[in-house]
Amino acid sequence: MRGTRAQTNMGRKEGVNLNKQQKQKKETTIDSYYSANGTEGERSANDKPEIPANWIQAVEELKTQLREAEDNWEKNLKIKISHLETEALELKQENSILKAKIIQLENEAKEMKDEIKRMKDNLQRKSDQKEKDNQKARDEIQSLRTRVKQLESNDLTRQQDTIKQNKKNEKIEENVKHLIHKTDDLENRSRRDNLRIIGLPEDHDKRKSLDIILEEIIQENCPEILEQEGKVEIERIHRSPPVFNLQLTTPRNVIAKFKNNQMKGQVLQAAKKKPFRYNGNTVRITQDLSASTLTDRKPWNTIFRKARELGLQPRIKYPSKLTIFLQGKVRSFNTTEEFQAFINKRPDLNRKCEVQPQNSKESLKGN
Repeated sequence: MRGTRAQTNMGRKEGVNLNKQQKQKKETTIDSYYSANGTEGERSANDKPEIPANWIQAVEELKTQLREAEDNWEKNLKIKISHLETEALELKQENSILKAKIIQLENEAKEMKDEIKRMKDNLQRKSDQKEKDNQKARDEIQSLRTRVKQLESNDLTRQQDTIKQNKKNEKIEENVKHLIHKTDDLENRSRRDNLRIIGLPEDHDKRKSLDIILEEIIQENCPEILEQEGKVEIERIHRSPPVFNLQLTTPRNVIAKFKNNQMKGQVLQAAKKKPFRYNGNTVRITQDLSASTLTDRKPWNTIFRKARELGLQPRIKYPSKLTIFLQGKVRSFNTTEEFQAFINKRPDLNRKCEVQPQNSKESLKGN
């Protein structure tokens, strides 16, 4: 639009200049004509020529027409100039508006540039902070990996130490078991001259001493031993436990230590062959053993009774092993589990010997 107006203004300016040039040419021509006529008039005045009236009239008409044309041309020129000035003013106003818009756009561009710069700086700061955070996270991860490796190394060392300690503990346990077994064996050996009398009523020893009662029991049940060995020599005899408990319904056991081990063995063998009696009461005589050995033998009690009822000739061997006589063979069992597995394979015994074997260690834990 601006280019079209500029071309229009240039065309108008060229038209104004051309009209001015034509006007000057016309004025020059008329003046030249009049000058020439005047000179000729002067010449004619001097020479006194005669001018036709129609020429003078034509000249006057021409002058009138020229003046009218000149007035019209000036009027039109002023109108055109006014239009051009108006358009120039409009162009100036538009130019001012455009300049204001350009300034506004420049300010906006500057603001946008500043905003972009701020955003760029902010993004750079965030990027730098993000990089720092990432670096910190990487350092922490590396530190954690180092700690994990140290913990794994410490854990491996601890596991190795634990394995070593477990081996030591196992060795200690084996040694303790060995020592316990050895202690039990020593205690049992120290009791080899002892007999345990079970089922002797408490009121008997109130009337007589226990050594006399023991001699009477032997005299009543196996007098041949006294005939062979002579008088019963007892080093020590007492009730166990030494203090009587009123809540107990059974009499306390009597433990007797013989000076003559041979006599003690003969009495024990005789007690195995038949039950002993004293004053109408049944008493049982067994080998005196340590508490742990008795505890280990306790699970065999029920099995022993069942096996005796079945005629299997059961025997408890030292320290706590069961033997039976079956089909002409002697069979031995170290644990009740072995005996239970054996009778499970023999339905005839399993039906007759309905027992639930109990491990001695489990019995200790239960007690």
